[in-house]
Amino acid sequence: MTVPGRRSSTFTRLLRHGFTDPSAAERLLGLDELASLRDDSVLLDALGATADPDLALRGLVRLVEAQPEAERTTLTTTLLSAKPFRDRLLGVLGTSEALADHLARHPRDWQALVTYEAVDLHPGIAEFEQGLAGADEPVALRVAYRRCLLSIAARDVCGTTDVTQTAAELADLATATLRAALRIARAAAPEDAAVCRLSVIAMGKCGGNELNYVSDVDVIFVGEAADGADEAKALQAATRLASHLMRICSETTIEGAIWPVDANLRPEGRNGPLVRTLSSHLAYYQRWAKTWEFQALLKARPVAGDAELGAAYVDALSPLVWQAAERENFVPDVQKMRRRVVDNIPAAQVDRELKLGPGGLRDVEFAVQLLQLVHGRSDATLHSGTTLAALAALAAGGYVGRADAAQLDDAYRFLRAMEHRIQLFRLRRTHLVPEGAEDLRRLGRSLGLRTDPVAELNREWRRHAAVVRRLHEKLFYRPLLDAVAQLAPGEIRLSPEAAGQRLEALGYADPAAALRHLEALSSGVSRKAAIQRTLLPVLLGWFADSADPDAGLLGFRKVSDALGKTPWYLRLLRDEGAAAENLARVLSAGRLAPDLLLRAPEAVAILGDPEGLKPRGREHLEQEILAAVGRADGAEQAVAAARGVRRRELFRTAAADLIRSYGTEDSPREPDPGALVDRVGQAVTDLNAATLAGALRAAVRAEWGDTLPTRFAVIGMGRFGGHELSYGSDADVLFVHEPREGVDEQEAARAATRVVTEMRRLLQLPTADPPLLIDADLRPEGKSGPMVRTLKSYEAYYRRWSLVWESQALLRAEPMAGDPELGARFIELIDPLRYPMEGLGEEAVREIRRLKARMETERLPRGADPTLHAKLGRGGLSDVEWTVQLLQMRHGWAEPGLRTTRTRAALAAAHAAGLIPTEEAQTLDEAWVLATRVRNAVMLVRGRPGDTFPSEPRELAAVGRYLGYTPGHVGELVDDYRRITRRARAVMEELFYGA
Repeated sequence: MTVPGRRSSTFTRLLRHGFTDPSAAERLLGLDELASLRDDSVLLDALGATADPDLALRGLVRLVEAQPEAERTTLTTTLLSAKPFRDRLLGVLGTSEALADHLARHPRDWQALVTYEAVDLHPGIAEFEQGLAGADEPVALRVAYRRCLLSIAARDVCGTTDVTQTAAELADLATATLRAALRIARAAAPEDAAVCRLSVIAMGKCGGNELNYVSDVDVIFVGEAADGADEAKALQAATRLASHLMRICSETTIEGAIWPVDANLRPEGRNGPLVRTLSSHLAYYQRWAKTWEFQALLKARPVAGDAELGAAYVDALSPLVWQAAERENFVPDVQKMRRRVVDNIPAAQVDRELKLGPGGLRDVEFAVQLLQLVHGRSDATLHSGTTLAALAALAAGGYVGRADAAQLDDAYRFLRAMEHRIQLFRLRRTHLVPEGAEDLRRLGRSLGLRTDPVAELNREWRRHAAVVRRLHEKLFYRPLLDAVAQLAPGEIRLSPEAAGQRLEALGYADPAAALRHLEALSSGVSRKAAIQRTLLPVLLGWFADSADPDAGLLGFRKVSDALGKTPWYLRLLRDEGAAAENLARVLSAGRLAPDLLLRAPEAVAILGDPEGLKPRGREHLEQEILAAVGRADGAEQAVAAARGVRRRELFRTAAADLIRSYGTEDSPREPDPGALVDRVGQAVTDLNAATLAGALRAAVRAEWGDTLPTRFAVIGMGRFGGHELSYGSDADVLFVHEPREGVDEQEAARAATRVVTEMRRLLQLPTADPPLLIDADLRPEGKSGPMVRTLKSYEAYYRRWSLVWESQALLRAEPMAGDPELGARFIELIDPLRYPMEGLGEEAVREIRRLKARMETERLPRGADPTLHAKLGRGGLSDVEWTVQLLQMRHGWAEPGLRTTRTRAALAAAHAAGLIPTEEAQTLDEAWVLATRVRNAVMLVRGRPGDTFPSEPRELAAVGRYLGYTPGHVGELVDDYRRITRRARAVMEELFYGA
């Protein structure tokens, strides 16, 4: 009965120590060869600490069995007494089946793991060369190579070295191996060695000191004739030596292969000669090389053969590498190459591809290399072939955010560690994450994941891959890269000597002031200054592509000063999509948007958000403003809060308008000017309606709390009711109220009047923002009538006293704020007035025509050019609107489409109803859109409203740029405006006056 008891106890212990097949493990521990180890709990603990205890035990049994009888005791004694050795040996056996095979074939090689000295912990090329010394033929070299590999793996799995140190050691071992292989090749053909100089240039991961356990070792061979030798014969000899070196490393024997030596990165690839002279290499790269070949040269490093020739190769080609970003389409070419790599992954493997797939190692490497090649032309600190060293340099230089760099570094280390452990198991070249539960368990445990290794591994892997993919998209495809790449090298870092001339050539009117701004922004050694030095050369070009580069640069300095201590500001411009270009367009296009931004600099974040330029709807705005009003301590603070929202949203609208009018890399120019006009009109209307709702709430709360004694509504009129407001338009309104049940009419009237008075006062408080002026002059009796009336009073007035012009004005009436039911009842009241049954009588039509003719003669400002006045001039807004409104009043009773407050919608409905021919409708629409855009442009450029073209040349040029005219063609703008409005006037005279 004791044996089953013992067995049960051992079985349980084995399970507890992580064995998945405790029965098999129990049998192995019962072997005579392990008698001295069987009952030692230290050994069982050490096995349980490995990635795969079952695998480690099987490997240990094979190693012990393979020992000569005299040495078996030495091995078992050392194993029990020396913890560092025990951890190393069992760690390797529990991770790598292939290295266990090697130890079984070469049972004395375990002694390579016994020493534990400083030089052994971090060996370099010299130590590995010593380890390979005496290997004078290929098989011996393979054995010695595996012995060195064994020590690297032991340090790796025990955590003595991290993933980057392990990769560097593997590259150093590859260097030592290439030198040994070349030595063997030379010894085999001394006559070839005598006539040539041969240098081996490591490329790829070997060149970058970041090699995998199993990887092709990419190389390029450079050859020259030895003194006095014939060049052709020397190249033939060098080719034979190079070919022999490749066979030594690549051929497979019982000891396996060392690794394939791949020379396909050489000029012309497989079709090109294996060995070229330095001058031949140089000629090829100067004339024929493709973009990817320069990217590959980023990691070039001489490792074997003639050191002087290798150094000369790198010195000669390095300048070409750092000029590659100046090639046409360089950035798009690199981006396309990365996409091709992903597209060529078999669909069944793409989700398991650790190296090439989305979120894999290549995403990090390509992003880092692209940033290096673009910015490294002027910053030698970026000239590293090692991915993580280059990433650290990019972060130190401000080209990559520190948080982004830290996340990429962490993810890259994890993914490389996964890759190492996957390859280490069987020493096979693979980058696919295994699918079997046993393999995943071993992989997870090898990375220190012990609670639930498979689930934890998948979770960590997906998390890191998601980080890599997100940051790859952010860094690899950001528009600023392509813009920087297109700069000449001297433009990347601004020098005072050359900057003045360049600024003048770019169109800056005051180069001296511009230089002062540049100096203030970019001087010093701070990280902020470093990022500014990266941004400014590109921004200067974008500012120059405007009518007023000086204003753009000044605005940028002011915004940068205002946000100088805000950590996200420069990071946003550097990293986030088209934020930098959007900001440049906005700052250099006129005064309105920059003035708004400088009063709320944090709104610059809008420019980096893909959704940031979309206008907010009225419901969203009203909720935000009413919430802000509710939190405020008094009416004036409430309206100040509402103005803050209005300021930000006006900036959003203006920025979107400018960016879509100019066009940028991410936002092409809007092809339909009418769509731009409609968006601005709707956005400003919604914003002003929400602001009035906030002012109304503030006025009511100040005296009556939540409930006013009378129901109250604000009716939009004119452009406000038509959803056609420009940036500087007043808000034409009518005020209507209705006493609540049980409230005296006089009390209700006094309350309504005080509310209107308080609203107007609050909105007229001094502010630097564009004003929101309430104009109630369209009310019954005009300026002589009361500001606010009851619904019954309006009904009585319109029934008895209404004139035809008042009915015309009501065509644009629409409720905008206050009680929605009362607003709807007001609309029911006025519909019969604005859309009279059977249309207008001839007398009413004649009256409208008389009013229009009188307005043309009396209201046009003195001295104004009637052909260039956007509102009242020939073919301008008034001509189109009165024409459309006459049609609405004559036919609206019969045509539902005409019952709209919007000019363009009514015009389209009139055309659809056959009231206006197609060409005439298009002519009126084109003129109305152009005149509206001119008014918007004037406000954007000058910061104040205007109905005529500016006389100052820069302002006129800025209006022209907004309207799509390139510099030097502003005269065409004025000619086109006169032509389009002249045609509109002709249509108007025919349709309105019946000419």
